[in-house]
Amino acid sequence: MYISELGRRAHASPKAIRLYESLGLLGAVGRKGTYRVYSEQNLQQVQLIRQVQALGFKLAEMGPLLVAVQGAPDWARLRSVLEQRRAVVRAEVARLRELDRKLGEASAEIGVCLATSVPSTLADCIAPALDSAPWDKLHTS
Repeated sequence: MYISELGRRAHASPKAIRLYESLGLLGAVGRKGTYRVYSEQNLQQVQLIRQVQALGFKLAEMGPLLVAVQGAPDWARLRSVLEQRRAVVRAEVARLRELDRKLGEASAEIGVCLATSVPSTLADCIAPALDSAPWDKLHTS
């Protein structure tokens, strides 16, 4: 199949396919005259590359794992990297849940303060525990 069909079937632009090829991610690509001729294996490789990119990985970090060695990527290493990323995502989710909890507490305290009187200072509405909170950890990155 030519690059236009490969792109259509893999949902990738010809420019992206040429990039994958230039990075060595597609292995050897056949030619028919001046035209590249792609195989079903090339299609599967482009689909895998697109899936990995959709999961937030950069080609620079995943490229070596995606290169077909004897017809297949390094599945064991690829799985290991995916599990490492999952651990990072879980830690970030936990951090964000804690941030959400603290924001809810602060909002509730301000709501109570506003319902009872007009505060003269921010300190009148923020509990000491929140006032001494490690604010640098509340910022999102």
